[in-house]
Amino acid sequence: MPSADPQRSDFFWPSYVDLMTSLFVVMLVLFVFSFKLFKDREEGLRKANTELKAKAEELEQITRIREALRRLEGNYFRYDPQNERYELRVDVQFKAGRDEIQNQYKPTLLKAGNLLRERLRSIRTDLPVRYLVIVEGMAARYPQGDPRNRIEEQIAYQLSYRRALSLLNLWKQNGLNFGQDRNVELIIGGSGFFGTGRYSGRREDDNKRFLIQVIPKVGKMQSATVGAKQ
Repeated sequence: MPSADPQRSDFFWPSYVDLMTSLFVVMLVLFVFSFKLFKDREEGLRKANTELKAKAEELEQITRIREALRRLEGNYFRYDPQNERYELRVDVQFKAGRDEIQNQYKPTLLKAGNLLRERLRSIRTDLPVRYLVIVEGMAARYPQGDPRNRIEEQIAYQLSYRRALSLLNLWKQNGLNFGQDRNVELIIGGSGFFGTGRYSGRREDDNKRFLIQVIPKVGKMQSATVGAKQ
């Protein structure tokens, strides 16, 4: 039998070694790439689990806050499911074009304010929570078609703002200062002839009132609203 060609043998083994080396490099690269994808996926799952845990904790705090605010219902407040807010059970009426709170309504407003402050202070959460308390004054329109509605629109904004300011001053004069609470930010404003949840038709005159909106500031949260008719 003819003997093997030594030159072919010398050519084969280096080529074989080069091929195996190349395959090893390719496999090594694929392993590193796969390992990185695995670690990235593992890190993504870990972050997702952390976020889900944080959301669950946040939801628990939201539920706790809602339950605490729901305890406002009682002698002074009632819940309005349509507008998702609370309103005073006792009608507080302003005289037409005036912003002074009449004396017979002051005790009720003070008790309602103290109750609101008590509820905000009583809420215990594991996360830092701040409450945006917005006192919004409102005004009633003149009868439909009355040209004064257009002419006095700007005056209505000023009047409704002064009504909200009257409530704030009443509270402060009686030691009820929400601005002293570190977890409460108080804002006052006036919506004039406009605003959400206004009465219409025969109840238009009931819009001579103010609303107190309480908005917890923890992540994405629904707002609870407290209102008082004037």
